[in-house]
Amino acid sequence: MFIAGIAAAAFLSSCTPKEKAPEMTTVSKPDSTGMQTASSDTVSKDKTVAAGDNSENSLDWNGTYEAVVPCADCPGIKTSLTLNKDKTFSITEEYIDRKSKNQDKGTFEWDATGSFITLKGKSAQYKYKVGENKLIQLDMDGKEIDGPNKDLYIFKKK
Repeated sequence: MFIAGIAAAAFLSSCTPKEKAPEMTTVSKPDSTGMQTASSDTVSKDKTVAAGDNSENSLDWNGTYEAVVPCADCPGIKTSLTLNKDKTFSITEEYIDRKSKNQDKGTFEWDATGSFITLKGKSAQYKYKVGENKLIQLDMDGKEIDGPNKDLYIFKKK
């Protein structure tokens, strides 16, 4: 019985189709949330993409943003973040009442929805939600920071 199974598998794998099956194309349709999703009869695994306007394509997001974010052992960290149209950034973090300043630069990436960015620097790996003339710093899981100090994580555009 085992040998018959191996023989059948070898026979089936040696067969080649005479004609190549036509490739299916992806058709995206907006759903009730305005997001485009691949229809159920597609072969490819497209990511969900934003339909219409989003932060990346409809806001004037490039520029310099500033905030004083909380610090565990100092009055705060004065932070200045510049986003450039070519998807590069520079960030300066100055610890208040200390003689400590960190600077970094690198690139950033937009998420699939065009609403969030992630910095890709040497040390800076922050995530932000991009809004009209503001950035909201997110936690490492990409969620908005909650609690009594949540407003301190909102960067305002200069």
